[in-house]
Amino acid sequence: MSSETVLHNLIKQSREERGWSQQELAERAGISRAGVSAIETGKLVPSTVAALSLAKVFGCTVEELFQLGGHGKIHWAWPPTQTPCRYWSAVIGGKLLLFPVEHSPLGMVPHDGVFRDGRMFESPFSDPYRTLVIASCDPAVGLLAAEYARTTPFRMVVLSRPSRRALQLVRDGLAHVAGLHLAKSSAPEGNNRAAREILNRPFSLLRMADWQEGLALAPGLGLNSVHQVLTSTLRWIGREAGSGARQVLDELLQGTSFPTIMARDHQGVVAAICAGWAEVGVSVRLVSDEAGLDFIALREEAYDLCIPESQSDDPRLRALVEVVRSTSLKSMLKELPGYDVRSTGEMC
Repeated sequence: MSSETVLHNLIKQSREERGWSQQELAERAGISRAGVSAIETGKLVPSTVAALSLAKVFGCTVEELFQLGGHGKIHWAWPPTQTPCRYWSAVIGGKLLLFPVEHSPLGMVPHDGVFRDGRMFESPFSDPYRTLVIASCDPAVGLLAAEYARTTPFRMVVLSRPSRRALQLVRDGLAHVAGLHLAKSSAPEGNNRAAREILNRPFSLLRMADWQEGLALAPGLGLNSVHQVLTSTLRWIGREAGSGARQVLDELLQGTSFPTIMARDHQGVVAAICAGWAEVGVSVRLVSDEAGLDFIALREEAYDLCIPESQSDDPRLRALVEVVRSTSLKSMLKELPGYDVRSTGEMC
């Protein structure tokens, strides 16, 4: 990073999102076109009046439009556990955050820099203003991320988290969006209730899909009903507290002996069964079918993306909504086992 303090801004991105020329923006904000150009390229630090006027035109705060860079205070989303540490960077709520690189459902996501010997070595291609952070356990999130990158000027970083933990990250300003499935499709108020309880501020829920969750079983067990599974002596793989799968598992076992081995996500449940460490666990149909396991459906769930109202005008969030509602994404999702897209894109 430069030793000088640099003022980064989202003016060009925000202007192009709306299809405005520099002259159109200048007329709306009451400043000169040359001024707009100079501010966009960082050659001119805007006056307070100009900054407030630009923020008003874009319907955001000055802090969301402008961000100090350079050797200011480093904001880690959470402390790195080792050094050197590769990191992703993103601006959330006007704050530049660094995320220690972790296992991602998207595979090897390019990092934005490395923290080494107390110094930040930033990639020249890093663009935290164009990065959307979503906390999600959806095994099909890669399709969403690919379509988001293909059709918008932004990229997506996905943190694999269960529903309640995902909401907590959004509440704490550490993610833009949380994916959650804590409700049956026939009674979707559970997602709304959990979001109200944890966020304690206005939000919207964007339906991604309704999917089937149930019991993934090792092949060849010859078990065809929930009753047969519950009355058989099987090795279970559990899920961590706060996940939708754990909620289903608690309802199913009703206080009887709980599995001692836990998986962190749907893929982990299936991997444990495929490896022979367990014979049954709760997961979504998609990963069970792809692994060649047997599956007993328990319920259809509403899988929603929770978007705080304070973030709704962010160009990255508006682009996400458009992608979720796109015909191309729906066409891909409807081909997945257990995914129903009839309500995809609906907002509540």
